[in-house]
Amino acid sequence: MTGPRVRFAPSPTGYFHVGSARASLFNWLFARQTGGTFILRIEDTDTERNRDEWHQGIISAMTWLGLDFDEGPFLQSDFLADHISAADALLRAGYLYPCSCTREEIDERIKGNAKPGYDGYCRDRAVPRSATTALRFRVPDEGTTVVPDVIRGDVTFPHDSYEDFIVVKSNGVVLYPLANAVDDRTMRITHVIRGEDLLPTTPKQVMMWEALNRCAGVASVPLPLYAHLPLLVNEQRKKLSKRKDPVAVETYRDQGYLPDAFVNYLALLGWSPRGGEEIVPRSALIEQFRLADVSHSPAFFDVKKMTHINGEYIRRLSPEEFVEQSAPWVAPWSTSWRPTDRTVPWSEAQFDASLYGRVAPLVQERVATLGEIPAMVDFFFLDAPVTDEASFAKAIGSDPLAQALLGATVERFGELDWTAAALHEAVIELGEALGLALRKAQAPIRCAVTGTLVGPPLFESLELLGRERTLTRLRDALARSAS
Repeated sequence: MTGPRVRFAPSPTGYFHVGSARASLFNWLFARQTGGTFILRIEDTDTERNRDEWHQGIISAMTWLGLDFDEGPFLQSDFLADHISAADALLRAGYLYPCSCTREEIDERIKGNAKPGYDGYCRDRAVPRSATTALRFRVPDEGTTVVPDVIRGDVTFPHDSYEDFIVVKSNGVVLYPLANAVDDRTMRITHVIRGEDLLPTTPKQVMMWEALNRCAGVASVPLPLYAHLPLLVNEQRKKLSKRKDPVAVETYRDQGYLPDAFVNYLALLGWSPRGGEEIVPRSALIEQFRLADVSHSPAFFDVKKMTHINGEYIRRLSPEEFVEQSAPWVAPWSTSWRPTDRTVPWSEAQFDASLYGRVAPLVQERVATLGEIPAMVDFFFLDAPVTDEASFAKAIGSDPLAQALLGATVERFGELDWTAAALHEAVIELGEALGLALRKAQAPIRCAVTGTLVGPPLFESLELLGRERTLTRLRDALARSAS
């Protein structure tokens, strides 16, 4: 494959964050739009926090989103020898120096210093390297480092704002800034597309990248262009919090968001399609996406808007596609994947796939996520509806008018043709006889039959439920109201 080379390099330290998903998508879109290469590299060197299930979760979530990678997945830990070799080269060339200072010694020395951070105590002391020394990068005393950023332009960082930072810990662990730069060099990455929160660490990588280019015996590699994506913020316009905000992609998958809808919404977080359209197919996203068009202003992660978009995608499914897509939420025993910690309220024996196929079009127009379907259709498959007590009290209770309506309905429903149109007409007439508008007349019937006051179209639902089951539920509700 020719063209640009980009990588998505997440750390497997938790659920797949929506910010990571957005970064992965923008890398993928850029690669697909330019005919480039999209690489997945798992940065697993944080052994204390990494877990294999998080590693697998990254791949699973990317697969669900349809973000296929051309190379990988690679593990950063597999490149440890390259990281150590680079550190040795930088040490030999004088860009790194051993430091024997403990954290406590540093804190004691810098008390009252105008400039926070490490004071360079070991910089020129020629401390011998040993099993107890760390390696620090010798930040130039003067000048600046420029980060070439496609989104923000050239971003300049003065060297005096950086301390001589640790590159290799005393236990031999090579830290992120060097490991990341070495891996990008090895993979010939041309564009680094990632979140704005990583921008402050980028000058460290640039300084070491340029230093490596000057080291004897190390191949010179062109510095990539960077593109730091805008921060994702919540309703308070604060950075999304893992603790306070719903940020796990897996959660939205379990709630029944469609992957294409999720991808469409993520693409809008810092970038806009042409023509003002917001619901855009994946093919158009690939065609229109340009890194230079990405905004640097914070992007509001609006769950309500994403849910609206998801609802639009659901309504655009064919009836067959809707049934297939909703299977994990209504018939999980028939699917290879099912939502985590979600069970349907009916058994496999109670579920009627043929009936659901006829019910599905009634709910497709009314749900915004697939996870909403079970509560909307449970009355079709359960022997008796799950009654919402507040709805029963509001619609029926011990109201004589509701009792009169239910009694008349039982009598009328026992004799008419069992079609939605006939049922509709009958309820209009029954309501008028009692001085009730259709909306008021429907409420006791809906609550008696479905257990709630919201759901799919009533008369079509009654037709599918059948005369006997409908009459049984009407009689049960009437008896309860009279008791």
